[in-house]
Amino acid sequence: MSDFHHAQLDWDELGQPLSREFDDVYFSPTSGIDETHHVFINGNDLTRRFGELPAGGRFCIGETGFGTGLNFLCAWQLFVQHAPADARLHFVSVEKFPLSRDDIQRALALWPQLAPLTAELIGQYVAVHPGFQRFSLDNGRVVLTLLVGDAMDCLPELDARIDAWFLDGFAPAKNPEMWSPTLFAQLARLSAPGTTLATFTSAGFVRRALKEAGFAIKRTPGFGKKWEMSQGRFEGQACLDASKPWFARPRFVPERREALVIGAGLAGCASAASLAARGWQVTLLERHDAPAREASGNPQGVLYLKLSAHGTPLSRLILSGFGHTRRLLQRLEQGRDWQACGVLQLAFDDKEAQRQAKLAEAFPADLLHRLDRSEAEALSGVALPAGGLFYPDAGWVHPPALCQLLAGHPNIHLASHAEALELFREEGRWHARAGDVTLASAPVVVLAGAAEVLRFPQAAELALKRIRGQISCLPATAESAGLGTVLCAEGYVAPPRDGEHTLGASFDFHSTDVTPTAAEHAGNLELLEEISPDLGRRLRVADLEPARLEGRAAFRCTTPDYLPIVGPLADAEAFAETYAVLAKDARQVPDVAAPWLDGLYVNSAHGSRGLITAPLSGELLAAWLDDEPLPVPRAVAEACHPNRFALRRLIRGRSA
Repeated sequence: MSDFHHAQLDWDELGQPLSREFDDVYFSPTSGIDETHHVFINGNDLTRRFGELPAGGRFCIGETGFGTGLNFLCAWQLFVQHAPADARLHFVSVEKFPLSRDDIQRALALWPQLAPLTAELIGQYVAVHPGFQRFSLDNGRVVLTLLVGDAMDCLPELDARIDAWFLDGFAPAKNPEMWSPTLFAQLARLSAPGTTLATFTSAGFVRRALKEAGFAIKRTPGFGKKWEMSQGRFEGQACLDASKPWFARPRFVPERREALVIGAGLAGCASAASLAARGWQVTLLERHDAPAREASGNPQGVLYLKLSAHGTPLSRLILSGFGHTRRLLQRLEQGRDWQACGVLQLAFDDKEAQRQAKLAEAFPADLLHRLDRSEAEALSGVALPAGGLFYPDAGWVHPPALCQLLAGHPNIHLASHAEALELFREEGRWHARAGDVTLASAPVVVLAGAAEVLRFPQAAELALKRIRGQISCLPATAESAGLGTVLCAEGYVAPPRDGEHTLGASFDFHSTDVTPTAAEHAGNLELLEEISPDLGRRLRVADLEPARLEGRAAFRCTTPDYLPIVGPLADAEAFAETYAVLAKDARQVPDVAAPWLDGLYVNSAHGSRGLITAPLSGELLAAWLDDEPLPVPRAVAEACHPNRFALRRLIRGRSA
């Protein structure tokens, strides 16, 4: 990722962008928008195909080379004009060098007829960093999954079924890697019989390589000065799901698109929102009087990216989740509901300083960069013991506001003061009961109540642990109110919201009580002393009595590998029997479908990273359910899969 950078552009006398890297144009100088319609829209017969979609139908376009986003906006506009109102468009595009926000805005300003769509895309075009980046547009009707990176790194990780391809890399002579047989093999893997393809080029080696990959190719009249272009149709064999059976997509399709989500914290609200945006009718069951009453109820939570320089599944999930959450936050009121003030992770010892140096080498500077002590002090407005790593796009969030935003969809019915104590399936529906009272029923259930999911026998084998955390609320003073960024060391302190700084958070693996304690307030004040003695003086910590401080305690839920649990649930006992051979030889893969519990899913164990991982996990859950392109690399989805624990138990012959 260290070679990542935004596209380097020059601009011609007509105000059109040119790529400095590839010495090529982004679109036809005659008329880019007419070229898009001729080559890609008409070349894939999209007007007819959009119009013939059934109610609630889906269409998925894949693209090599996002560029300025012109092709995407034209497809979106056409979809709105011709597709049924409840149909959905997925657009998956790969781009090694995405344009900066200013450059994409300048480029798309050439097309005033696209202005409303351009404005919505630009409003969401933040935190575009390496990896899979998901954008939800047009109230969820249009989903853009931007794969930021080299096409041959990203496409093999994509789990999707594409209906039409736009091949729009720079010219084959300028960028041959985007026109290679290896890449075309990936297009074939992601295609089904009948998948179409269109491209501006008619180069012989491109046509021959596409034919070898399984596409029937024909030359047709090109646009402008280009005599010919190419159109194709996939006639090869559909690629079977290559994943292991315990990670394969369940084939269960409910008769009615109704879901019950148990738990209205961040994971539950996100799961409900992602399903509701896809037309599901969702009942959101919450045992308290409103959403976000437990761990998601803190006044301030931090968008803290604990990354790894080694590209671990958790690090990749965090990078994608951070972008998705930042785009969601654009819809909230900045200042009260969230603040993009940045997060400064202090280099509090030599080991941490070394870790930060590796991260600074591995990631782009607009995601994170190092500050020396004087720079960090100037930014934060307080004296600090050290410099550190600064994340400029991060900040703090009021989690209840994000939960309210997510749960506010008209397809979501919130049932408060309703606690499911029992869950059973009967006649194709799951029923949630409390005593003799059926609270709700639906063909699909999502368990999203953190460690409370263990109360249901169907989820009792999941490897979850509960960790108590307590925050302290410190009254802001005139001297502390100017704190310019979130400060993190072993704990964190945020700039004030409503006249209070949030300070936290403690970790307690043993207590089961949510009553705040003076001892943990005192521990939080010690964390503040490590972060900035100067800020402690400004907050007059010496005059504060821990026993009189305000605060709240709640339970985080995490797993042994610190990854969340997101996906379909299998019957644990039947799973162990079905794949028992793995205990003898882990290389033996029985060709047997997993014994899924039809319609039962989980979204839990987000630990202290829920703001970053829970909303994207809602999208991942909906993708599992609706057979859509996954919003994360397949390996990341598998690393978060509930079955990973049962699989490890079998292979290791002991508890995961």
